[in-house]
Formats: sequence, C-alpha cells, structure tokens
Amino acid sequence: MSNSIAQLFRHLTAGVYVIGVADGERRNAFTASSVMQVSFSPLLVALGISPEHESYELLRSGAVFAISVLRADQQRLAEHFGTQSGRAVDKLAVARWRTGVTGAPLLLDALAHFDCRVTGDIEAGDHRQIVGRVVDGALAGADGDPLIYAQTGNLDMSEDLYPETFS
Repeated sequence: MSNSIAQLFRHLTAGVYVIGVADGERRNAFTASSVMQVSFSPLLVALGISPEHESYELLRSGAVFAISVLRADQQRLAEHFGTQSGRAVDKLAVARWRTGVTGAPLLLDALAHFDCRVTGDIEAGDHRQIVGRVVDGALAGADGDPLIYAQTGNLDMSEDLYPETFS
C-alpha cells in the first residue's frame, strides 16, 4: 500500500465516543471510534475493545455499556478517556455523568446517548467485537457536530504502537 494504514483508516467515516461500562457499583469509561449500528430490528450496535483494557473486564462481567456521542469541540474529553488506564485513574471523577437505565455511565455533555445490554462477544483479531441491544437512548444536546475520528490525529496512538504497520 502506498499510503500509511493510519491515514487510510482515518478516511472511514467514524465518530468518536466515550463508552461507559458498569458491573454493579464498579464503573469505567473509555474512548472508542469503532462503533456502528448493525441491525434495525432488534436495534443492535457493535463496538470494538481490546481485551487487555480494564474496561473489558467490567464489560464482560456487567454485560452493559453506554455510548456517549462526543461533540467536535470535545477532543480533550476524548483524550482524557482514551489515554489513561482505568487501573490507575478514576476517569469518571472529572466528568459530569449520570447512570443510565442499565447502570452504565452516560456523559451529560454529550450529543446523544445509547444505553445497551450485551448480546454478543466475538473475537476479532487483537480486539473483541461487542454487540449490544439498545434499551434506551436520547439526544442529549441539540447543538454541535459530532467529533469525527479523522479529526483526532494520532489520538489512539496507533502510529506509535504499530510503527511497522504504518510505515
């Protein structure tokens, strides 16, 4: 391939989201761009997550997640949730959030929310593909455009993590 893989993937039209996960009173959240609708009936969405992340264990055991759609002016929030480990930091301590119907955290300042119960967990290379049924959702803020993955630069640090792939 003549172009870098990172630049190539930034041309896929993907948003940037904060995914809240919960297992009882334990909660965490992480930034994701691999989120998509997979079915209208029933209403299903899917997301990608590394099984090495702290959030995956909560997601697996709690079987719920919430998607908070970020606004274009919320890149710092995306960085906050995407560049730290939930093992070391309570990432939700600095964000305004509420508990969704499923118990998963929803960011109050997001454009929209989807609250989901896990229906599937599929191996997908170095990630897991999690499928969830949407049980609740709402437009949270009418103003603003969504944050698009292509606008985030190297937020996911893919060029740093896999330099041989992106050269």
